[in-house]
Amino acid sequence: MKYKVHHLDIKMHKDQVKLERFLNDLKGEVVSIIPNVKPTFRPMGATARVDFLLIVEKIVF
Repeated sequence: MKYKVHHLDIKMHKDQVKLERFLNDLKGEVVSIIPNVKPTFRPMGATARVDFLLIVEKIVF
């Protein structure tokens, strides 16, 4: 089996269509979606946001 890892820059609150289009265009099977969660500090307190996604695809022959 072969796998390919894709890096997708995304803003979770406005790029839903971009993610949907990317996933539908994949030829193989999605094994995992791994978000990179980055802590963010604001005056109200700490929060977190997703900078990018790593998408693991299993290549189908």
